[in-house]
Amino acid sequence: MLLHVDESGVGPRTVVLLHGMMGSGESWHRVVPRLTARGYRVFALDLPGHGRSARDPHLTIETAATSVVETVRSRATDAPVIAVGHSYGATVLAQAAASLRPALAVYVDAALSLSGGADRASLVDAYEKDRRARSSPEALRTARPFYSAADAEVEARAAARFDPETMASVSCGDDREWAPGPASILVRADPSAWVSDDDARRFARQGGEVRSIPGAAHTIWYSHFDEFTAVLPELFG
Repeated sequence: MLLHVDESGVGPRTVVLLHGMMGSGESWHRVVPRLTARGYRVFALDLPGHGRSARDPHLTIETAATSVVETVRSRATDAPVIAVGHSYGATVLAQAAASLRPALAVYVDAALSLSGGADRASLVDAYEKDRRARSSPEALRTARPFYSAADAEVEARAAARFDPETMASVSCGDDREWAPGPASILVRADPSAWVSDDDARRFARQGGEVRSIPGAAHTIWYSHFDEFTAVLPELFG
């Protein structure tokens, strides 16, 4: 499927942004203006089952990655891109990288692994409860006091549009692990509930570069925006 894209900016260089689970392309609303000001064309995608993209109750990481590649290539032909993926979006990027061939891949607080074997019905129920809890901007700001009012509105809207059926199928298969590949950077919170020290060492052994941001939340650019942009001079100068 072709995915919904919020496209911003003009220029010869393209940045592709892939959000985390229960987010949307809007999750990058703080980041996009900084990139367009530096002369990038920016694609903020809604992954399957998120935002305004289609649902797919049989989704796999492979089909999600194929959708990303086809969507990007329908707009950027064969031009090299820089790709940034957060959490689940980083896992999709790791699967897509061989076909997308990004000039630089940035993985944000993601271990590039996936635990399978989940019970579908239980997972759908858990995702639905989480979706409802996150659909209130007020509840989000209570749970995440570093959110601005705009952050909370964006993430609540994303939660309201999230489809638990689509995402549940991804975790019902086998355990998976991806290698970062060349020209890869891992930006992780320190400490991170998602990327262990062993994960970071594995990433480095496989050729990636690890950069840490002390005290950051999982969605690093919401809690530590200045530190997030500073640690990626390749993108933000």
